[in-house]
Amino acid sequence: MPPLLLKNATIVDPGRYTGPGSVFLFGDRILDIVFGTDVPEPMMGSDVIDCRGHAITPGLVDMRAFVGEPGAEHRETLASASAAAAAGGVTTLVCMPDTNPVIDGPAIVDFVLRRARDTACVNVLPSAAITKGLAGREMTEFGLLKEAGAVAFTDGLKAVTNAQVMRRALTYARDFDALIMQHVEEPDLVGEGVMNEGEMASRLGLMGIPREAETVMLERDIRLVRLTGARYHAAMISCPDSIAIVRRAKEDGLPVTCGVSINNLVLNEGDIGHYRTFCRLSPPLRTEEDRLATVQALKDGVIDVIVSDHNPQDVETKRLPFAEAANGALGIETLLGAALRLVHDGQIELKQLLVALSARPSQILGRDARLAPGAPADLVLIDTEIPYVLDKRNLKSRSKNSPFDEARLQGAAMLTIVGGEVVFRHEAFGQVAPGGAA
Repeated sequence: MPPLLLKNATIVDPGRYTGPGSVFLFGDRILDIVFGTDVPEPMMGSDVIDCRGHAITPGLVDMRAFVGEPGAEHRETLASASAAAAAGGVTTLVCMPDTNPVIDGPAIVDFVLRRARDTACVNVLPSAAITKGLAGREMTEFGLLKEAGAVAFTDGLKAVTNAQVMRRALTYARDFDALIMQHVEEPDLVGEGVMNEGEMASRLGLMGIPREAETVMLERDIRLVRLTGARYHAAMISCPDSIAIVRRAKEDGLPVTCGVSINNLVLNEGDIGHYRTFCRLSPPLRTEEDRLATVQALKDGVIDVIVSDHNPQDVETKRLPFAEAANGALGIETLLGAALRLVHDGQIELKQLLVALSARPSQILGRDARLAPGAPADLVLIDTEIPYVLDKRNLKSRSKNSPFDEARLQGAAMLTIVGGEVVFRHEAFGQVAPGGAA
């Protein structure tokens, strides 16, 4: 690939610098950053992209995406999921082990990595199962799985409910310096619940899920972390009590981090409306007070990362009565546009949002996400102002179950670059000028 100059940009490097500048790329690395309004001379033979003042930032990192391949390619493939990710400005995604077969052996990790290398246009990092077959009983081989390329261990949509198994998993994770990512939801307390327990559930005549289904599991896990000293990540929290538990754990110096689904950050239980099954999620959408509490926790740094919780479902599992529909919705392509609602509403600053979407998840995964010479050339150019109405027919995912269908959004990825190569270009954005032309 020829050298690439991204000029006339607004550089947003979370926690470091925000202001005008230009970025030189060479191969799969950032060659140089030029700060200020002066446009540098391109290198001989360089391609040039005029960024038109849009924000350029390290690519987004999504720590929770369900991909159907292998076994459920009718819902999603690595190719379609990565295309959706690129369209949403996501340059790295962590895929969950809920596949068929389950990602619980080195051979399956190797398959996913090879398949992603051949068909995906973004970085795909496989997570491996904590227990064999996601059954919650027998642990997987952490050492072999990590050596094969697994970046974290999780049972995906299932929580490890057996405390002894979880203690052993955390002990092994500590010894192998591995990350445990737990879906904090106690299934027995969830029972037949399908939405947040409260007045809204009573009005709709639906079984509710108490917040304690989340907090009981989270409190138990934090105590086991205190016992073992392992790195622990609560995949998604959604209520003030959970925030308080994580806050105390961090104040006590425990190696605990947590995430929040974009759905719980910008939607509430009122969005279920007339039984919209696209809004049947896990954790469920909660009250507006709960949503505001998660936004504040994000600003305070208690919540570390924002995830899409991308979980495509087919028509047969969503076009059903609410109580019978499957949990899950698309999210990876709408992650950025939905998150920018918080910026436009004045609830959070752009650079702080990008910390949770890029810098912090990269840090947790041990990856480099900076705008600095020598850093990977995984970047996204964002127009924070472009308005549009989301049309699910234009989504790149194979499934179309988005809770933001027909929603008015503002802000989108104009250009996504992975390894120095442009993998997505918005139709509203211009072409590359070859050979150093302006």
